[in-house]
Amino acid sequence: MINDDERIALFLDYENLAIGAREGLGVSPFDFGPVADALAERGRVVSRRAYADWSYFADDRRLLARAQVELIEIPQRLGGSRKNAADIKMAVDAIELAYERGFITTFAIGTGDSDFTPLVHKLREMDKRVIGIGVQSSTSALLPPACDEFLFYDRLPGVDPRLRERRSPAPTPEPAPEPSVDGAPDVGPLVARTLAGLQRHTDGPVLASRLKRAILRKDPTFDEADHGFRSFTELLRHLAAQRVVELGEGSAQGDPQVTFPSAASPVDDAFRLLTDVVADLGSPVLSGLKNQLRRREPDFSEKRFGFGSFLSFVRAARAQGLLDMEWDDPVGDYRLHIAD
Repeated sequence: MINDDERIALFLDYENLAIGAREGLGVSPFDFGPVADALAERGRVVSRRAYADWSYFADDRRLLARAQVELIEIPQRLGGSRKNAADIKMAVDAIELAYERGFITTFAIGTGDSDFTPLVHKLREMDKRVIGIGVQSSTSALLPPACDEFLFYDRLPGVDPRLRERRSPAPTPEPAPEPSVDGAPDVGPLVARTLAGLQRHTDGPVLASRLKRAILRKDPTFDEADHGFRSFTELLRHLAAQRVVELGEGSAQGDPQVTFPSAASPVDDAFRLLTDVVADLGSPVLSGLKNQLRRREPDFSEKRFGFGSFLSFVRAARAQGLLDMEWDDPVGDYRLHIAD
């Protein structure tokens, strides 16, 4: 879903990014490559500027110069704030470029500093798309919701995930760990709710690219890679196999039309069996539930419908809004309920 017509201007609050990567990920000098690659997938980058007192970033300076980034010098002044000087200069330059270069459609703002939130709002008022880029540990919670899309540097392809794991405290163990494609319980309902809203309020077919843009408007930090998929289309194919959505031929290759399944199928009958059993049992736990289904249908197997595990099958039913499930700490298992 690359939009070749998107022309991007990149502005880097370099000190914020470099210090965030060094302290949060142990990365020094800052590796600009993953940022450049992520933006290249979204359009044509026509301007690249980075702001810092470069006397503090000698190694970084050479790497950025090779990447064709224009280095804007913000020298430290006695009695003044280097940070405020960089913020003001970068904001003024971005607004000036937005007025002077009307062909620029998108501004990529590399920072985690909430001081740039007014700049983001102003650019969006000028009908510019804004992509934020920041290190997760040093990004203010106020900044991502202000953007059209926000890329956490830690999650970009090309950034070694082991760096984040080594620098972060050991996470609290979560119950019932599963494979990545099944470990994203919210992605199915999010896609389904967004698709339903688009179908209600717009005319014409809903293409995958349009659906993803709507999801990003709801959650600018959304990234299918966080749910174990290499592309949004791959995620949709996974949901189609679970009968959450149905894919058809779109107007362009790689951009399928997305609808809800229009006709009953064998998996719908299996979901009906599941909901009937859950309704009869009240609020059963997951363990042993498959045996309850087999008491009614001895040949039941979720693998007949393309699911790798019974939990995947149950989560697909939840993604369609048929069930609710929550973790029961005293029992140490998921408990299921019929959706309201």
